[in-house]
Amino acid sequence: MTKIADLRTKTADQLQDQLLDLKKEQFNLRFQKATGQFEKTHRVSEIRKDIARIKTLLTAQKAGGKVA
Repeated sequence: MTKIADLRTKTADQLQDQLLDLKKEQFNLRFQKATGQFEKTHRVSEIRKDIARIKTLLTAQKAGGKVA
């Protein structure tokens, strides 16, 4: 799980890279679930929340504001 304070210190490019990595991991977990090799069920919700955090920060950076 990624802390929001850690994400705030990153640049927009770093956030985009991390977002891409998380989406790949999310895809792999979905693929594992479909093939019956699914073990880390808790990781699905963690990834979903991390993606939301990153998207929120990217939107705030584009708007020029800060998220508390």
